[in-house]
Amino acid sequence: MSEVITDELSQLDGAFAGNRLLSTFPNDARAILEPDCEVVELVQGDIVFTPGESLKHSIFPINQTMICLTVDLDLDRSIEVTSVGREGAVGGIISCGHAPAFTKAAVLIAGPALRIPLQALQEAKSRSSFIGNIFCRYSDYLLSTVMQAVACNAFHPIPARAARWLLTAQDRGGDRIELTQEMFASLLGVQRTTVNAIVRGLQDEGLISNRRGVIQVVDRAGLVRRACSCYQSIETHFSNVIGLTGSGTAAD
Repeated sequence: MSEVITDELSQLDGAFAGNRLLSTFPNDARAILEPDCEVVELVQGDIVFTPGESLKHSIFPINQTMICLTVDLDLDRSIEVTSVGREGAVGGIISCGHAPAFTKAAVLIAGPALRIPLQALQEAKSRSSFIGNIFCRYSDYLLSTVMQAVACNAFHPIPARAARWLLTAQDRGGDRIELTQEMFASLLGVQRTTVNAIVRGLQDEGLISNRRGVIQVVDRAGLVRRACSCYQSIETHFSNVIGLTGSGTAAD
């Protein structure tokens, strides 16, 4: 994994502010983690971990950075089971570090991330009830994204799924999404010709522009209308279980 590491306080401030999960941390919880934190730069295509690998770090994407979790179906095909951006983390989050990785995690959109040794994170959970609780809540949220994706892939039309994916990517990284149509097709588990037609249709409607491996969201409201209901369901669940404080909307 190509990286540039820094331990400057300003970089840590940016990291905690640039990740929705970390931004909920009160000062005392943050102080427990800070000595073991490193800010790294992830490059598109970097493999974060592979199936069966013993996990050593948890990775928290910052700002536009996005990591895709995929399952290989056979030698030639794989499909995204979920993607993680600035709302969360990957690496031993659900298993608590006591099991090998099941999926492959690769960097889909390059950018910074906060890296914490898994052992340090586990120790922090035992020292802080807030940290232990927030990761239990995030595990619930992450599982919900996978379950929603299963239902979405089974019942919702591909154009609606594509619009949902683009909205999620926009939430994480802004209007400009660096994504080739070949990559987009692989993420949706469909043929490239299918994605070509979908992207062309969204472009003809004035919802996006597409050129040279970059998709630009032009009309978010229109894209929302084209997306399936899964997009709002997942965002609502994040607010319900985590929200701005880490305790869900009931406490916000």
